[in-house]
Amino acid sequence: MKQRSAKFTIGEVVRHRVFPFRGVVFDVDAEFSNTEEWWNSIPAEIRPSKDQPFYHLLAENDDTEYVAYVSEQNLEHDESEQPLRNPQVYQIFDKAPSGEFKPKLMLAN
Repeated sequence: MKQRSAKFTIGEVVRHRVFPFRGVVFDVDAEFSNTEEWWNSIPAEIRPSKDQPFYHLLAENDDTEYVAYVSEQNLEHDESEQPLRNPQVYQIFDKAPSGEFKPKLMLAN
């Protein structure tokens, strides 16, 4: 079994390599963990391998904010330093003085 670690971390701001959106990582799957329907909705010529980390993002583009599920091969670090608009980012994360997003401390029942 191949061991692989995720390139991006929770709280990291990333952007898609092909499509014009970016977001904050809020969860990571070690490999594809979505539905076959979702998988098959990706055109075959751009469909990524399932055998890589996939990231849940609080994403945004010029028009809207949403949740995205993206393969590692399609992400890169976002160096723009532009503020994020997605209000969920600030419900889940605090922004450290260094500019990094850190998960808020949540109290469990």
